[in-house]
Amino acid sequence: MAPKIVVEGLNLWYAQEHVLKDIDLVVEENQVTAIIGPSGCGKSSLLRCLNRMNDLIPNARVKGRVLLDGRDIYSDDTNVYELRKRVGMVFQKPNPFPKSIFENVAFGLKIHGVKDRKVIADKVEKALRSANLWDEVKDKLNASAFDLSGGQQQRLCIARAIAIEPEVLLMDEPASALDPISTAKLEELIEELKRNYTIVIVTHNIQQAARVADYTAFLMLGELVEFDKTEKLFTAPKDERTENYLRGKFG
Repeated sequence: MAPKIVVEGLNLWYAQEHVLKDIDLVVEENQVTAIIGPSGCGKSSLLRCLNRMNDLIPNARVKGRVLLDGRDIYSDDTNVYELRKRVGMVFQKPNPFPKSIFENVAFGLKIHGVKDRKVIADKVEKALRSANLWDEVKDKLNASAFDLSGGQQQRLCIARAIAIEPEVLLMDEPASALDPISTAKLEELIEELKRNYTIVIVTHNIQQAARVADYTAFLMLGELVEFDKTEKLFTAPKDERTENYLRGKFG
């Protein structure tokens, strides 16, 4: 089976700052790929390159290719609107809209032209079930999303992202604002979601990468130091910098 995403010679600049340097990376379909590394190494910047979120940053410039199912998302004929429908994103802090629980999940569907109320209701329920949130909110769908706990809000944001049925789900440190119990629920959810989605997760938590990821990429100073199956990278890293980072000598 062909990889879902292939990154080739990717470079990223913010004005004169060279943030990512010649990144080559393969993201396998229906697997979890983690991106780890010290703060400021370019993890989130790399993630945002995978659905062109960096287009929104003034003076950002990209060189290289990112292939999604073999097609370069940076080609001139790419419809960025459709790209972000295929490659959804969940951010570091839960960011529900100031709407009801139901309307948060329905938002993307309506934006993409779905008008049939029954279809919307069915898809909202399906997304909430997939995010392991349905049983907790089914009796209060009209309540404000802000009434939910932090962990529930993050799962709501995941439901919102998957309601439009993307193929890839990008997660930028999704557990960083959560307590340990909510984090455990989120990690269980990631394991379930990879049956239907290809997941790329940025995490500062090395143990979390070890628990949830099939593959792990280690970045340092904008360079991809090492990329391998998670078990192999964690137990027998090839690069001394990887080993030192995993042992907590810096970070």
